[in-house]
Amino acid sequence: MGKKFYVVWQGVKPGIYTTWAECAAQVKGVAGAQYKGFESREAAEQAFKQSYNDVKGQKEAKHSVLSVDNDGMTVLKEGTIDGPELNSLAVDAACSGNPGVMEYQGVYVASRTQIFHYKTPVGTNNIGEFLGIVHGLSYLKKNNLNQILYSDSANAISWVKQKLCKSKLPLTPQTAELWDYVHRAEAWLRNNTYTTEIRKWDTARWGEIPADFNRKH
Repeated sequence: MGKKFYVVWQGVKPGIYTTWAECAAQVKGVAGAQYKGFESREAAEQAFKQSYNDVKGQKEAKHSVLSVDNDGMTVLKEGTIDGPELNSLAVDAACSGNPGVMEYQGVYVASRTQIFHYKTPVGTNNIGEFLGIVHGLSYLKKNNLNQILYSDSANAISWVKQKLCKSKLPLTPQTAELWDYVHRAEAWLRNNTYTTEIRKWDTARWGEIPADFNRKH
């Protein structure tokens, strides 16, 4: 994703700008110009409070736009513009090794309630992401729920649209049960229609997807 906010510390007029053209007008031809792009206004505002030397080598942190109120319900942080739909289902997968122990889950974003969960001794993250989406589609259709379905995997979303899991995981006695599950998911996609809108979760702008297993280091 391209940068959307630009901080100018040293230029014609220091400040925060929302387009590269505006930023360039402040720094072009200025000796020792100091500027940097950011993906969120929050990050840009925090950086502008510091010196250029303090932030120039830092990687931009991913700040979640989601918070929790006193009742445990998900809310958008104050000032958030264009955040995710809260009346939605989020799916994500995790894998310990590749292949390795794989699991996926579906979480209702508004209440952060786990709706479903699946775990298998041998699998891959991509397969888990694919199965999570299909499981979510099946769940929403079965329960007549008109909700957005979020996944942070562009690869899995593509596989679902093609109605085919393109994993190269070998078929072995250890993976036979998982592959049977995958083939049933593919068959569901071929034999069913659905109105659910599948959207890509924007991790760079919104932070980790609510169904994340929180295993990143």
